[in-house]
Amino acid sequence: MDGELSQSKGTGGTLTPPSSHQFCGEFASLLFASLRRREQRHKARQYVCGLLVEPGRKTLRNVAAQFEGVGARQSVHHFITASSWEWMPVRHALARSVHEAFDPLAWVISPTVIPRAGSHTIGVDEHYVPQLGHAVNGQRAVGAWLSSGRCALPVGWRLLLSDRWMREPLRQRAGIPAGAAAGTLDDCVRGLVADAVEAGGVPRVPVVVDAELADAVGLARHLASRGLSFLVRVDPAEHLRLDPVELPMYGGRERPAGELVKALTRLRWAVNPGDGPTLAAAIPVVGPRVPPSAGGAGLFLVSEQIRDGRSDGRLWLTDSPPAALASALALTRLPDVVQRDFGAISESVGMRDFAGRSFPGWHRHVTLASVAHCIAAWPMRTAVGV
Repeated sequence: MDGELSQSKGTGGTLTPPSSHQFCGEFASLLFASLRRREQRHKARQYVCGLLVEPGRKTLRNVAAQFEGVGARQSVHHFITASSWEWMPVRHALARSVHEAFDPLAWVISPTVIPRAGSHTIGVDEHYVPQLGHAVNGQRAVGAWLSSGRCALPVGWRLLLSDRWMREPLRQRAGIPAGAAAGTLDDCVRGLVADAVEAGGVPRVPVVVDAELADAVGLARHLASRGLSFLVRVDPAEHLRLDPVELPMYGGRERPAGELVKALTRLRWAVNPGDGPTLAAAIPVVGPRVPPSAGGAGLFLVSEQIRDGRSDGRLWLTDSPPAALASALALTRLPDVVQRDFGAISESVGMRDFAGRSFPGWHRHVTLASVAHCIAAWPMRTAVGV
């Protein structure tokens, strides 16, 4: 991205976003206002610039090339792994700026596995990857993205930690705080939902959870309890029951979600989610041990038949009724936008490149990499056909 940064205020006092990696002034002041010392704010700007301009992997050594002085590498290492600044206020400020500039359609919560050699990098364990069909040695991170149909921007992260990381001396060496605990994929999703709700100034938008191996029914109930509209990806093997209040003639036997979709083709109808006509269905269901709707907020199993007559293979649980099926289908496209932009932008700014053993260091690095992603993606906020 060439050219100098522009910082000014548009009409109504809104932020005019940066136009290059050399960002400073108003945009940096907004995002890094929570960093108490001027030196910290300056280093944060330099670090983000390093993520944007340094070629290759964004190791601390490479990023330190943006810092002056003979102790640059040590200074960068301390700023990321041992400094006192908190990452959550920066993430909240980033979420507010992204929401104002991009008008996102939804939160998208999506996990990723980052392969690693060895066992010393923070969070490394054996993680099963459904897409590969086998376990991978690496980190499992879960991101919260604000996504429109044009682009997706990461604003929150959780790192899955197993029990071994909670034991001493490993816990102390990694700097894992007392309040942190070993958790599951579901715990990470719930934590990111809480972070999103607590990000003041960000209007509520639907939450799309694209996380294989998660408890889809449990997460759907959790999101409903928070008053959030949602779509949660559900495994075709997940056992569900047709809602007897809505479909009393079919009985209440639990059946795999994929089997329900194949059996109820008559519930499909033509809709257009914005990218062309398609056949889809929203089947009223209840999960195991979940009571029927009885007039309350229902749960619907969404499926889509793509143009050649095959299913796209992805099934979703949502609170959106059949009348809103087109809007729900439009949201199911957003995880693909996240995957595209993670590969095209996040990886290029070093989102996967922190290989240290510091828990705070990982969080600070991915926070600043998220800022760099936002800057790199900013021209896409008005792009047509992206």
